[in-house]
Amino acid sequence: MALSISAVVLLAIIVFLLVRKSGLKAGHAAVCVLLGFYLASSSVAPTLHSLTTSVTGMISNIKF
Repeated sequence: MALSISAVVLLAIIVFLLVRKSGLKAGHAAVCVLLGFYLASSSVAPTLHSLTTSVTGMISNIKF
């Protein structure tokens, strides 16, 4: 069975769980979101995109 989930949904679930269970404050989560927006509009964005694509490609090739 193949499971496909958006990276945005997965990261949102992780942040929600960290806020609820691990003591991450909502202000800290908001700073992380803002950092993501600024990184997306910076010159580092293409490098981060290719890194994310290659990591997800490696994960998808893992056979259980």
